[in-house]
Amino acid sequence: MSAPLKFAGIRGVIARRMLESMQTTAQLSFFADADARALSEARLAWKDAGQKIGYEDLVIHTLAQILPAFALFNAHETDGVVVPQDQINVGVAIGLPGALVVPCVFDCAGKDLRTIAAERASLVERAPINKLTVKEMSGGTISISNLGLTRVRHFTPVLNRPQTAIIGLGRIGRDGMMGLSLTVDHRAIDGAPAGEFLTALCVALEAVQPQP
Repeated sequence: MSAPLKFAGIRGVIARRMLESMQTTAQLSFFADADARALSEARLAWKDAGQKIGYEDLVIHTLAQILPAFALFNAHETDGVVVPQDQINVGVAIGLPGALVVPCVFDCAGKDLRTIAAERASLVERAPINKLTVKEMSGGTISISNLGLTRVRHFTPVLNRPQTAIIGLGRIGRDGMMGLSLTVDHRAIDGAPAGEFLTALCVALEAVQPQP
């Protein structure tokens, strides 16, 4: 018989934050599919050039290019006031045994793809050994959650407060399409701009060019 799961320690912190997020925001999710062939070709080109680039790195780099046109998606909400953030700091959900952490890559709009990939890899490497800083854990302005290695194509990621948006990456099917999910705080972001944002992200991802 498995041991009971107690909401204590880091699991307790996660439980409280999840509950707070659901109770204090009006969360609404949207779903789309993006043709991932350009992303796959770009990863292969970088690999051939000796550089390891992941799908998450390509999404973060692309996201940083389109977010300036969607200020409310890169924002913090506190006490009923939504404040667009100057920097684009993308939180990356990292699953650990019995825990979930969301450290961020800072200033993604000001960094090239290689730098983003190296910094994300550092977060993934340091997360299991508790070497993430408080600043990395609390500085995100928008987040991504990746379930692309599972059979899940779409899901409803939970907002990482005080952020107003989070993007979910699903599996790439045999048809070459990648599932994308977007959860927003509907108090600040309506359906039409959410649809426009997700469409813009799909279009930008489908236009990614190999640049090794």
